[in-house]
Amino acid sequence: MNAPRALGRRASFNVAAAVVAHTLWTSAAPALTYPLYAARWHLTTTVTTGMFAVYPVAVVLTLLLFGNLSDRMGRRAVILAGVASSLAGVGLFAVAPGVAWLYAGRAFMGIGVGLSASPGTAALVEFSAPGQQARANVVATAATAFGMGMAMLAGGALIQYAPWPLHLNFIVLFGVLAAVFAFAWFLPRPTARERANAAPWRPGALAVPRAIARVFATATAAVTAGYVLGALMLSLGGQIARDLIGSSNALVNGAVLALFAIATGTTAVFARRLPGPRAVQSGGVVAAAALALLLLAASEHALLPFLAASALAGAGYSLLFLGGLTLVNAHAPAAHRAGTLSTIYLVGYLAMGATALSLGVVATHWGLRLALEIGASGIAAVALAAAASALPDLAPALPGRQVPGET
Repeated sequence: MNAPRALGRRASFNVAAAVVAHTLWTSAAPALTYPLYAARWHLTTTVTTGMFAVYPVAVVLTLLLFGNLSDRMGRRAVILAGVASSLAGVGLFAVAPGVAWLYAGRAFMGIGVGLSASPGTAALVEFSAPGQQARANVVATAATAFGMGMAMLAGGALIQYAPWPLHLNFIVLFGVLAAVFAFAWFLPRPTARERANAAPWRPGALAVPRAIARVFATATAAVTAGYVLGALMLSLGGQIARDLIGSSNALVNGAVLALFAIATGTTAVFARRLPGPRAVQSGGVVAAAALALLLLAASEHALLPFLAASALAGAGYSLLFLGGLTLVNAHAPAAHRAGTLSTIYLVGYLAMGATALSLGVVATHWGLRLALEIGASGIAAVALAAAASALPDLAPALPGRQVPGET
C-alpha cells in the first residue's frame, strides 16, 4: 500500500507554523480559567500555579528523554505524537470534574509540547524556501504570539459570554488541534537515505556541538528570560488583573494579556532583520522596562500602566526569543538542530516551571504583591544578564555555515 501523497514545501511550512502556534495556545489556554477553578473548588494560589508548573515539568522530562528524537526518526512522526498528546491533555480539561484531571491534562499538554516544539521549529527552517531561512525565525516567533493571542482572546470571550465557562474553551481548542493533527499527517516522511544516515537514537542523548558553546549560552539565556517573563504573565496575569488591578471581566483581562501576544507578533515582523545579538540586547532592556511598569500598575491599581506593561513585555519576549532562535539557527548544524533547540527549550521550560511554582507559594503565604515584586525583580535581572552576554561578535556564522537570509 502506497503512503499518502505528501504536502509540498510551502504547505509543509504552514503546517509546521501551526504546530509551533499550538504549543503556546495549548500552554496558555487554562490561564484565564485558573481564577474560576480557584473560586469553584476553593483552591489556593499554590494549587493553581502548581497546575501551571506541571506543564513545564512535563516538557522538561520529555525533552530530556526525547529532545533529539526527530533528528533520528524524522519531524513528521514526532510532531504527530506531540499533537496527539496535546489533544489528550486538552480533552481532559474539556471534561474535567476535579483537580486531579487538570493536573493530568497539564502533564499531557507538557508531553505534547515537549515532543512537538523542537521538530516544529526545525521543520520551519527546513521547509523554508532557499535563502529564506531568516523568515523561519520570524514565523516561529509570530506563531507563538498567534497561539497565545488566540488563547487569551478566544478563551476570554468564551469564558465570559458563552455557556460552560470551564469547558467550552477547551472543546474549541480540541477541534483546532484535531485539524492540525490531520494536516500534519501529510507532512513529508524522511527518505530512505535520510533514515539510513541517521545515527541510532538513544533516550536522553541531548548534546550541543562544542563549536557553538558561546552561541548556545547566549541563546539559552535569551530564551529563558523570555519564557520566565511569559510564566509570570500567564501563571499570575489573570490574578494580577483581578486582584491588584481590580478588573473582573474575563474578556477584558484576556484582551489585556493578549496585548502580550499582539506585541510579540508585531515586534517579530519589525525586528526580523535585526542581528541576533542586537535583538537579545534590545529584548533584555525592553523586558526590564515592562516589569518596572507592571510593578507600577500593581502599586497604583491602574489599568493603563498594566496595558503598557503587557505590550512592552510582549515586545521584550519577542526580541529575546527571536534573537535566541536567530543565533541557534545560524550556527547549529542541521543534524543537531532539533537536539540543540530541545536543550534550549529544556532550560527555558525548567525555569518557567520553577518560576510559576515558587511565585505561587510566595503568593499563597505572603501575598500576591510580594510574589509580583520578587518575580519582576528576578526576571528583570535574567533579562539584563542575557542582554549583557549578547556580544556583537556572535553574529557572524561559523565557517561554512549559512547565516539565515544569506544566499
